Amino acid sequence: MEFRDEPLIIITGGVGFIGSCLVRHLNDAGINNLILVDELGKTSKWRNLLGKSFVDVLDKSQLFSWLVGKEAAIGAIVHLGACSRTTEPDASYLLENNYRYTVQLAEYALKNDIRFLYASSAATYGDGKQGFCDDDQDIESLRPLNMYGMSKQLFDMWAKREGVLDHIVGLKFFNVFGPNESHKGRMASAIVHVVPTVLEQGVIRLFKSSSPNLFDDGEQKRDFVYVKDVVRMICAFLSNGANGLYNIASGHATSWNELAAAIFSALKLPLKIEYIDMPTDLMGKYQNYTCADMQKTKAAIGRAADCLPLNEAVADYIHNYLLPDQIW
Repeated sequence: MEFRDEPLIIITGGVGFIGSCLVRHLNDAGINNLILVDELGKTSKWRNLLGKSFVDVLDKSQLFSWLVGKEAAIGAIVHLGACSRTTEPDASYLLENNYRYTVQLAEYALKNDIRFLYASSAATYGDGKQGFCDDDQDIESLRPLNMYGMSKQLFDMWAKREGVLDHIVGLKFFNVFGPNESHKGRMASAIVHVVPTVLEQGVIRLFKSSSPNLFDDGEQKRDFVYVKDVVRMICAFLSNGANGLYNIASGHATSWNELAAAIFSALKLPLKIEYIDMPTDLMGKYQNYTCADMQKTKAAIGRAADCLPLNEAVADYIHNYLLPDQIW
């Protein structure tokens, strides 16, 4: 296979949610020399390829054999591929798929002086008692609430222990929502799940508070961030020399009640919320509050860290992608 003169950018998870949106953003900037790595299986994820320009699509099982001898052609690796199911019960699978695979890919990039960006997660912060600061000095003190978060934490700690955090970029994604996520099923954002219910029944059902002494029903808060803002931040790190761990978020905590209001507003329907019991498999593993400290990220990428107001982002998502069933 022949490549053009531009260095290749490898994007793992490149057909998934954030990955395919990153491809769209890069394509819009005139960058098409992309190798996408993913598992398509029998899902509808393939639709995220529509309208995109790239060199090839590889299954994740093919990547390491494909890499042999291509070191000089590769400019960067953006490693977004992982099992993102926060309820995944198979810890051994998460250990291999999310942690060891990332170690292997990072070692390849470091050995060959290839820029390496990888997806960490806000799930590493656990219940937030240690705060949401992306300073790596105290990452060992974080206590993830599920094995997914732990699988991300393990790599962050590996990178620090091996002394390579100042040579790579770890991106701690918070609650990302937006186009190209429908294939994620239960792990898609709440907006995907509630919009059909609002249109059919005129109501949004939110989880009752699992900590009523701290949060009223629907007043649990998350740092929601639009995927278009996320991929702009990723690209800023691709093109600068910053390294280390960085939060990727809006820097604002929004309650589920406020998110529900934004959805009803976008649909021009009267607000109606009902509160339901939290599923048992989420009890004790649910983050009631997240809000990223964005000082370090803003210092590294400046205005690229600015985000759309939530109401505008929700309206753009619903009207331009969800309702017409369009990808970005």
